[in-house]
Amino acid sequence: MVRAALRNPSLMIGVLILLAVIVVAILAPLLFPGDPQDMVADPTLWPGEDPQYPLGTDSLGRDVAAGLAYGARVSLLMGLAAAVIGLVIGIAVGATGGFFGGWVDNVLVRLTELFQTVPTFLLVIVIVAIGEPSAPVIAWAIGLAAWPGVARLVRAQFRSLRETDFVMAARALGYSAPRIILREIMPSALAPIIVATSVLMANAILTEAGLSFLNMGDPNLMSWGSMIGDGRALLRTEWYLTALPGAAIAITVLSLNLVGDGLNDVLNPRSGQA
Repeated sequence: MVRAALRNPSLMIGVLILLAVIVVAILAPLLFPGDPQDMVADPTLWPGEDPQYPLGTDSLGRDVAAGLAYGARVSLLMGLAAAVIGLVIGIAVGATGGFFGGWVDNVLVRLTELFQTVPTFLLVIVIVAIGEPSAPVIAWAIGLAAWPGVARLVRAQFRSLRETDFVMAARALGYSAPRIILREIMPSALAPIIVATSVLMANAILTEAGLSFLNMGDPNLMSWGSMIGDGRALLRTEWYLTALPGAAIAITVLSLNLVGDGLNDVLNPRSGQA
């Protein structure tokens, strides 16, 4: 599997780009000490105009490079937290319904369909509006809106595996349902779940950027979405204020999609050949 991963160009390119973004996010406090929202220079300096601020400054005189670095921390942490929340809820619902079937499955399927009737972004906006625009609330809102897709995927995997020989043997040996779910079926269903994780993170980053663009993000954090929102008023004259954070979002989401496609090819060779 490791050899197949190393020979997969999409996976390797995605991993390298994602690692670069992670390194920038980790080193942000060292590269740009201080608060990224501090006004440090004249406003709307163009990239390259001042060597001290290589990517220029925004309309308030804040360092754009510092905003991009700290925005990477916010986007990655928000994406990871929301993906974990969505995975935990989705796996619990999908595994329970797919394993037990019957009325339990019917109830959980109806619950999943109920959540899917509401547009994901609209549901996130409602949850954040009810709570407060803070990082934990936003992460929970995105995770609560994203779990139905994971639940349907896990349910399908469990329905196809619950009648296999090794599961029937575990039942005959008297293993409990939690043990069969966690130790017998779950390892065989991990491949599509791992692939889905990258998609969840990418969607979470885009959703958080959309919220910040609408001024519904955490006001205490520098976000790529908020940088785009702040720069839209100067789009015709200082277009770099929106282009640079937009490019950062696009590159990060692209890397996650490349990782997901590469993992799908490695973990499911038949789908890659198809």
